[in-house]
Amino acid sequence: MTRLIATLDLLFGLRRPVSQFQYVAIGLALATFKYVIEATAVFYVAGKYYSPLEFLSPILTYRAVDFQGHDLLGWAVFLWTLPFVWIALTMSVRRAIDTHSISPWWALLVLLPIANFFLIFILCVTWAEEVRPDPPGAIPGEDSTTGELRVIVCILGGFGVGVVMMVTSVLCMQSYGAGLFVGSPVVMGAVAAYLYNYSQRQSLWISACLGAVVVGCGIMALLLFALEGIICLVMALPLALPLGIFGGMLGFVIAEATRNDSQWPHISAIVVCLPLLAGIESMFTQPHETVVMTAVEINASPDQVWDTVLAFPEIDAPQPWYFQLGIASPMRARIVGHGAGAVRHCEFTTGEFVEPITTWAPPQRLAFDVTKQPDPLVELSPYRNVHPPHLAGYMKCNRGEFRLIELANGHTRLEGRTWYELRMFPQGYWMLWSDLIIHQIHLRVLEHIQREAQR
Repeated sequence: MTRLIATLDLLFGLRRPVSQFQYVAIGLALATFKYVIEATAVFYVAGKYYSPLEFLSPILTYRAVDFQGHDLLGWAVFLWTLPFVWIALTMSVRRAIDTHSISPWWALLVLLPIANFFLIFILCVTWAEEVRPDPPGAIPGEDSTTGELRVIVCILGGFGVGVVMMVTSVLCMQSYGAGLFVGSPVVMGAVAAYLYNYSQRQSLWISACLGAVVVGCGIMALLLFALEGIICLVMALPLALPLGIFGGMLGFVIAEATRNDSQWPHISAIVVCLPLLAGIESMFTQPHETVVMTAVEINASPDQVWDTVLAFPEIDAPQPWYFQLGIASPMRARIVGHGAGAVRHCEFTTGEFVEPITTWAPPQRLAFDVTKQPDPLVELSPYRNVHPPHLAGYMKCNRGEFRLIELANGHTRLEGRTWYELRMFPQGYWMLWSDLIIHQIHLRVLEHIQREAQR
């Protein structure tokens, strides 16, 4: 039992030093363990081989594609990943502290693509230096700032990191990457907690809460300054909030370990590097086309269903609550022409999809490209006309199809597929939401076709 507690403390704790050997050995062991579990799950669920090369990222990436159609499993993988994220962060920070030559602030980059490989390599090969005694008077005295004012200053400090990342990554580079959604919450929480603890040790619990609060303030600022809408911010919350809490706890540790050393040059460098890494990330990470499939069974023959697939009248079923909040909802479809080359127009609440037909095989398959598409949603906001950059082209539908399969009982299995690309990272996390939205759009169309064909 004592050994188990010591192992858990080494993995999840905040103070136990991490040696060079422990960092390498535990890192390899945990990576192997995580890979074996996920590869087994992918093979069992999707029947696909999940190669080690696909695994080489500390945050969800393309492997979420293999869990499509299993929404609960996708969220389970996200939750399963969070403890490994924490282990990567806390062990990297403690390993940097143990070297006495690498600022622990650089260890916060362990979650960012490309940068993480360089950082892990450096932490693995750097030996611990001899600890030099602190010079007299190096320990700061009491901070005269009052409690309430101090908390406000700390929140503003962490909030400033978020402002820099939002302006540079989104407004300047048009990049919605891991630097923004993963790096920013961690660094925001860490900076706020560091400011709170740097002159005098405070509470770990309050430091963690401070990380959550500063991320929450950043999210509220995006809403209040009309930079984002409520729907997208709610989607980001399950990812950003835990990372902000992790950052707050790590800021507590960094302040305690570096109280005698000035960390401001390193903090400034991290704040500068985050946007630069976001730009590099956008150059090397390409969107991955994925497909979403939804199916219904219709009490009618494929011949009866075919005409309704080509064009269907107004969808008169009440809109579910999520469509009422602003997510694009299908309304009707019409087709101009006949056969391959005809153009199908599918009208949504946000605009029109233009779909040139590429395969016309009645009554079995209708396939089409997408040459024009509207925004995926209208942002829910106290202001009018909130239009963040990610609404235009960051979720791009490439093509789609309907398949009609005659069943032994005379019914028809109607399958709808959409192939799309997502330019937001970590892709595995955002695909949990985009797949869910596309499934609901499919269902609204397919169930309407089902009702019309069965009349």
